[in-house]
Amino acid sequence: MIFDGWVAAVTLLAAATAAAQPAASDLPAANPSRPTVTDPATLTPVGYLQFENGILFAAESPGVDKQFSFSQATKLAVNRRVEFFVLSQPWASTSFGDGYRSDDGDVSVGVQGVLLPGEKLEPTVALSYAKRVHTGSAADLDIGGPNQSAIVLVSGEIKKCDYYSNAIVNEQVSGSVRRAQYGQTLYVSRSFSKWTFGVELWHFTQPFLRGNAVGNLYAVGYAVRPNLVFDAGFDHGLTSSSTQWEGFAGFTYLLPHRLWRKR
Repeated sequence: MIFDGWVAAVTLLAAATAAAQPAASDLPAANPSRPTVTDPATLTPVGYLQFENGILFAAESPGVDKQFSFSQATKLAVNRRVEFFVLSQPWASTSFGDGYRSDDGDVSVGVQGVLLPGEKLEPTVALSYAKRVHTGSAADLDIGGPNQSAIVLVSGEIKKCDYYSNAIVNEQVSGSVRRAQYGQTLYVSRSFSKWTFGVELWHFTQPFLRGNAVGNLYAVGYAVRPNLVFDAGFDHGLTSSSTQWEGFAGFTYLLPHRLWRKR
């Protein structure tokens, strides 16, 4: 199964690197984009593979009674300006009220580029593009599954609080019909030692439902080591066409060794 292979690959990769892992003070820091809807404009450390894995439980979504799923993202920055990524949903179990169905979800590949690196109070500004390369059979939740996405990303810091904001345009497809979807997100967090607490507000149009999905998300993260961060939280939908409840947990792991030497 796709899920079994995914778990085995991540487990073996983590075990292979753990034995030779450098001291914590020498480790590069992971740059998680989970568990929020908003992605940071900043990139992962150059030359290091980053894995973001998590589980999600959703209830009371349009057309879906309940869903339990796994998500996975792999990222690699090739320089300070460009990062490539792969996003996937290896497995989802969905209830429509009359039993459960197991499916795989979409797979997308993309690239993110930094336009303006942030310095001091100036924010980092980036652009991102993703294209779906595999259409899974798992049911979509309120936001849907975009065929392609373009995002403007902004990240910065104000008075010890970090903020991320995204402006999103997605292409949604239903049969032969294609429609644009627009989204806006804002995430604000504050760190205390190894802990990070954050809150997010997000909005997406629903072109095929003629509605709007709006949610309020709360998350907490704990950095076991600079390159390993665990997270958990929940999201509550604020409109009738939003997924009413979502709970999630996962981790971000940055491999401790570069794939190539510094020049």
